[in-house]
Amino acid sequence: MSHGPLLSAETERLVRLTIHICRGDWHGLRMLRREAPEGEPNRAWREALLQSHLFAGIPRMVEACAVLLAEGGLGSVAADEIEDQAQASQLGQPERGQALFDSIYEDTGPAVVEALGKAHPEILNVTLSHAYGRILSRPGLDGATRELLAVGALAAGNQRRQLASHTRGAQRLGAKPEAILAAAELGVSGLPETEAETLMATAKKYSGA
Repeated sequence: MSHGPLLSAETERLVRLTIHICRGDWHGLRMLRREAPEGEPNRAWREALLQSHLFAGIPRMVEACAVLLAEGGLGSVAADEIEDQAQASQLGQPERGQALFDSIYEDTGPAVVEALGKAHPEILNVTLSHAYGRILSRPGLDGATRELLAVGALAAGNQRRQLASHTRGAQRLGAKPEAILAAAELGVSGLPETEAETLMATAKKYSGA
Protein backbone atom coordinates (compact mmCIF):
# COMPACT_ATOMS: atom_id res chain seq x y z
CA MET A 1 0.00 0.00 0.00
CA SER A 2 1.35 3.44 -0.93
CA HIS A 3 0.99 6.36 1.45
CA GLY A 4 1.71 9.12 -1.08
CA PRO A 5 1.03 11.94 -1.39
CA LEU A 6 0.88 11.91 2.42
CA LEU A 7 4.53 10.85 2.27
CA SER A 8 6.75 11.50 -0.71
CA ALA A 9 7.80 8.31 -2.48
CA GLU A 10 11.39 8.72 -1.28
CA THR A 11 10.38 9.41 2.32
CA GLU A 12 8.12 6.37 2.31
CA ARG A 13 11.06 4.24 1.18
CA LEU A 14 13.18 5.66 4.01
CA VAL A 15 10.46 4.91 6.56
CA ARG A 16 10.13 1.38 5.19
CA LEU A 17 13.93 0.98 5.28
CA THR A 18 13.96 1.91 8.96
CA ILE A 19 11.04 -0.35 9.83
CA HIS A 20 12.53 -3.35 8.01
CA ILE A 21 15.76 -2.93 10.00
CA CYS A 22 13.93 -2.53 13.30
CA ARG A 23 11.91 -5.69 12.64
CA GLY A 24 14.83 -7.67 11.26
CA ASP A 25 12.79 -8.11 8.09
CA TRP A 26 15.69 -8.91 5.79
CA HIS A 27 13.51 -10.12 2.93
CA GLY A 28 11.61 -6.83 2.95
CA LEU A 29 14.90 -4.94 3.04
CA ARG A 30 16.23 -6.92 0.07
CA MET A 31 13.10 -6.20 -1.94
CA LEU A 32 13.25 -2.50 -1.05
CA ARG A 33 16.85 -2.33 -2.29
CA ARG A 34 16.11 -4.28 -5.48
CA GLU A 35 13.20 -1.98 -6.31
CA ALA A 36 15.06 1.27 -5.57
CA PRO A 37 14.65 3.77 -8.42
CA GLU A 38 17.52 5.25 -10.38
CA GLY A 39 19.53 7.60 -8.18
CA GLU A 40 18.91 5.58 -5.03
CA PRO A 41 20.32 4.49 -2.67
CA ASN A 42 21.69 7.95 -2.02
CA ARG A 43 22.86 9.89 0.99
CA ALA A 44 19.35 9.87 2.47
CA TRP A 45 19.44 6.06 2.52
CA ARG A 46 22.87 6.11 4.16
CA GLU A 47 21.71 8.59 6.80
CA ALA A 48 18.61 6.50 7.52
CA LEU A 49 20.75 3.38 7.85
CA LEU A 50 23.14 5.12 10.24
CA GLN A 51 20.24 6.50 12.29
CA SER A 52 18.57 3.09 12.50
CA HIS A 53 20.87 1.86 15.28
CA LEU A 54 19.26 4.32 17.67
CA PHE A 55 16.01 2.36 17.36
CA ALA A 56 17.06 -1.11 16.18
CA GLY A 57 20.44 -1.54 17.89
CA ILE A 58 23.88 -1.88 16.36
CA PRO A 59 23.62 -5.63 15.56
CA ARG A 60 20.60 -5.10 13.29
CA MET A 61 22.20 -2.08 11.66
CA VAL A 62 25.29 -4.17 10.92
CA GLU A 63 23.17 -6.99 9.50
CA ALA A 64 21.32 -4.45 7.36
CA CYS A 65 24.67 -3.30 5.98
CA ALA A 66 25.44 -6.85 4.91
CA VAL A 67 22.04 -7.30 3.28
CA LEU A 68 22.22 -4.01 1.40
CA LEU A 69 25.80 -4.57 0.28
CA ALA A 70 24.83 -7.97 -1.10
CA GLU A 71 22.05 -6.33 -3.10
CA GLY A 72 24.22 -3.70 -4.74
CA GLY A 73 25.36 -1.42 -1.95
CA LEU A 74 24.46 2.07 -0.84
CA GLY A 75 26.22 4.27 -3.38
CA SER A 76 29.45 6.20 -2.93
CA VAL A 77 30.04 8.04 0.33
CA ALA A 78 31.07 11.62 -0.32
CA ALA A 79 33.83 13.24 1.71
CA ASP A 80 31.43 15.71 3.34
CA GLU A 81 29.45 12.83 4.87
CA ILE A 82 32.35 11.98 7.15
CA GLU A 83 32.52 14.31 10.13
CA ASP A 84 35.58 15.07 12.24
CA GLN A 85 35.86 11.75 14.04
CA ALA A 86 38.28 12.97 16.72
CA GLN A 87 35.83 15.62 17.86
CA ALA A 88 32.73 13.52 17.34
CA SER A 89 34.03 10.49 19.24
CA GLN A 90 34.83 12.58 22.30
CA LEU A 91 32.23 15.28 22.40
CA GLY A 92 29.73 14.79 19.62
CA GLN A 93 28.40 18.12 18.41
CA PRO A 94 26.95 19.40 21.71
CA GLU A 95 25.51 22.73 20.54
CA ARG A 96 23.98 21.20 17.43
CA GLY A 97 22.56 18.27 19.38
CA GLN A 98 21.20 20.42 22.20
CA ALA A 99 19.46 22.72 19.74
CA LEU A 100 17.70 19.76 18.11
CA PHE A 101 16.79 18.23 21.46
CA ASP A 102 15.28 21.55 22.58
CA SER A 103 13.31 21.85 19.32
CA ILE A 104 11.83 18.38 19.72
CA TYR A 105 11.03 18.45 23.44
CA GLU A 106 10.50 22.19 24.07
CA ASP A 107 9.17 22.73 27.62
CA THR A 108 9.25 19.02 28.48
CA GLY A 109 12.99 18.82 27.83
CA PRO A 110 14.15 19.55 31.41
CA ALA A 111 11.95 16.74 32.76
CA VAL A 112 13.38 14.32 30.20
CA VAL A 113 16.93 15.35 31.12
CA GLU A 114 16.19 14.95 34.83
CA ALA A 115 14.66 11.48 34.35
CA LEU A 116 17.52 10.21 32.21
CA GLY A 117 20.08 11.62 34.65
CA LYS A 118 18.38 9.89 37.57
CA ALA A 119 18.38 6.58 35.70
CA HIS A 120 22.12 6.87 34.99
CA PRO A 121 24.23 9.90 34.10
CA GLU A 122 25.83 8.02 31.22
CA ILE A 123 22.41 7.34 29.70
CA LEU A 124 21.86 11.08 29.61
CA ASN A 125 25.32 11.58 28.11
CA VAL A 126 24.76 8.97 25.41
CA THR A 127 21.37 10.45 24.55
CA LEU A 128 22.53 14.04 24.23
CA SER A 129 26.09 13.59 22.95
CA HIS A 130 25.67 10.56 20.74
CA ALA A 131 22.02 10.27 19.66
CA TYR A 132 21.42 14.00 19.25
CA GLY A 133 24.94 15.43 18.98
CA ARG A 134 26.39 12.88 16.54
CA ILE A 135 23.50 11.24 14.70
CA LEU A 136 20.10 12.97 14.65
CA SER A 137 21.52 16.44 14.01
CA ARG A 138 23.81 15.38 11.16
CA PRO A 139 23.40 17.16 7.84
CA GLY A 140 22.20 15.08 4.90
CA LEU A 141 18.63 14.50 6.10
CA ASP A 142 16.35 17.21 7.45
CA GLY A 143 14.99 17.08 10.97
CA ALA A 144 11.35 16.56 10.01
CA THR A 145 12.23 13.53 7.88
CA ARG A 146 14.42 12.08 10.62
CA GLU A 147 11.49 12.39 13.01
CA LEU A 148 9.16 10.65 10.54
CA LEU A 149 11.63 7.74 10.48
CA ALA A 150 11.58 7.74 14.28
CA VAL A 151 7.78 7.67 14.28
CA GLY A 152 7.75 4.62 12.01
CA ALA A 153 10.39 2.83 14.07
CA LEU A 154 8.77 3.54 17.41
CA ALA A 155 5.33 2.51 16.17
CA ALA A 156 6.81 -0.74 14.85
CA GLY A 157 8.44 -1.33 18.24
CA ASN A 158 5.22 -0.62 20.18
CA GLN A 159 6.97 2.11 22.17
CA ARG A 160 4.05 4.36 22.95
CA ARG A 161 5.80 6.84 25.27
CA GLN A 162 8.60 7.53 22.82
CA LEU A 163 6.12 7.54 19.93
CA ALA A 164 4.27 10.39 21.63
CA SER A 165 7.49 12.36 22.10
CA HIS A 166 8.70 11.96 18.53
CA THR A 167 5.26 12.50 17.05
CA ARG A 168 5.30 15.87 18.78
CA GLY A 169 8.86 16.35 17.60
CA ALA A 170 7.93 15.64 13.98
CA GLN A 171 5.10 18.16 14.17
CA ARG A 172 7.34 20.77 15.79
CA LEU A 173 9.96 20.34 13.08
CA GLY A 174 7.42 20.90 10.33
CA ALA A 175 6.10 17.48 9.31
CA LYS A 176 2.46 17.55 8.26
CA PRO A 177 0.03 15.64 10.50
CA GLU A 178 -1.03 13.46 7.58
CA ALA A 179 2.59 12.47 6.93
CA ILE A 180 3.14 11.66 10.60
CA LEU A 181 0.09 9.41 10.68
CA ALA A 182 1.16 7.72 7.44
CA ALA A 183 4.58 6.93 8.94
CA ALA A 184 2.92 5.56 12.08
CA GLU A 185 0.55 3.46 9.97
CA LEU A 186 3.50 1.88 8.18
CA GLY A 187 4.99 1.08 11.57
CA VAL A 188 1.92 -0.59 13.07
CA SER A 189 1.28 -2.74 10.01
CA GLY A 190 1.28 -6.36 11.12
CA LEU A 191 0.93 -5.64 14.84
CA PRO A 192 -2.02 -7.05 16.78
CA GLU A 193 -5.11 -4.94 16.19
CA THR A 194 -5.44 -3.67 19.76
CA GLU A 195 -1.81 -2.56 19.90
CA ALA A 196 -2.04 -0.94 16.48
CA GLU A 197 -5.16 1.00 17.44
CA THR A 198 -3.57 2.26 20.66
CA LEU A 199 -0.43 3.38 18.86
CA MET A 200 -2.37 5.12 16.11
CA ALA A 201 -4.49 6.91 18.73
CA THR A 202 -1.27 8.16 20.34
CA ALA A 203 0.10 9.35 17.00
CA LYS A 204 -3.14 11.13 16.17
CA LYS A 205 -3.29 12.83 19.58
CA TYR A 206 0.17 14.35 19.32
CA SER A 207 0.47 14.94 15.57
CA GLY A 208 -1.74 18.01 15.44
CA ALA A 209 -4.27 16.16 13.29
